Amino acid sequence: MQEDRKLAVLRAIVEDYVSTEEPVGSKALVERHSLGVSSATVRNDMAALEDEGYITQPHTSAGRVPTDKGYRLFVDRLTTVKPMSAAEKRAISTFLDGAVDLDDVVTRSVRVLSQLTRQVAVVQYPTLSRSTVRHIELVALAPNRLLAVVILSTGRVEQRLVEVDADLTDEALAELRSLVNRSATGEIIADAVVALRGLVPERDAATVAAVVEALVDAMSDHRSDERIAVGGTANLARYGDSFDSAVRPLLEALEEHVVLLKLLGEAHVGGGVTVRIGAEGPYEELSSTSVVATGYGPRDEALATLGIVGPTRMDYPGTMAAVRAVARYVSRILDEG
Repeated sequence: MQEDRKLAVLRAIVEDYVSTEEPVGSKALVERHSLGVSSATVRNDMAALEDEGYITQPHTSAGRVPTDKGYRLFVDRLTTVKPMSAAEKRAISTFLDGAVDLDDVVTRSVRVLSQLTRQVAVVQYPTLSRSTVRHIELVALAPNRLLAVVILSTGRVEQRLVEVDADLTDEALAELRSLVNRSATGEIIADAVVALRGLVPERDAATVAAVVEALVDAMSDHRSDERIAVGGTANLARYGDSFDSAVRPLLEALEEHVVLLKLLGEAHVGGGVTVRIGAEGPYEELSSTSVVATGYGPRDEALATLGIVGPTRMDYPGTMAAVRAVARYVSRILDEG
């Protein structure tokens, strides 16, 4: 019973500190929250929480603020993730459903996520090496010139022009299209490349070799593997009081995509949201920063990660809900693409 009450006090301190940006005192807790106990009991619980390292007193005679350990317990003991409102869900779906291609999906995801959370949003482009081939199309532009189009499970489309020595009839083109699709469709990139290359000795024809070379080149473009989009940097202006400890190093980190990718961590399937608070992250200089992230991709296949980065004083329940919701919508769009 006492542990449940202490947890309720901690939860109240976290919520008040996040909303007011001021250290929280026992009197304010009793006035703002229906804790069902006296001020003296709340003071005792706060003293116990401080002794256990969950809260701290930044100045003498000031109220208390949560520590990283306190935020961690708060997040771990959340009974439910704060539900998104109907208006928020509608805003996400309306905004994202208007996307015309993968770049647009990523750009829109960053914008809506930063607006919902009022934090810095980071979205990793789907990693090419994890994607599968959805379809290959061969289009005749002239009797001896083709356009080879590779459509990946990420929604990414790669195109290559192919010059062939001999004129192709409609029947020959249809047969070649069927051949490459049977070999590569549904395969991950690495396996698709092996399968396509295996067609050349089997079909010793210059045309097949030229088409295979173009397709392999399209699938071997790894420029997106470390591409990310960042949005909402202006939101850091809200944290002027902690600029030197939290905001300045975070602004510097935003310039380094490799750092941001490591901050986001590995993409995970199944809708799980990862929360790394303060020193739990990989960089000591960002120990005043928290990251809320999750994987996204079609059919529960995590191809990349998206999330938010910001000072540890944040609305964790609301942020976790927004990150999970945006990831689900993006995954659905990729699945339907």
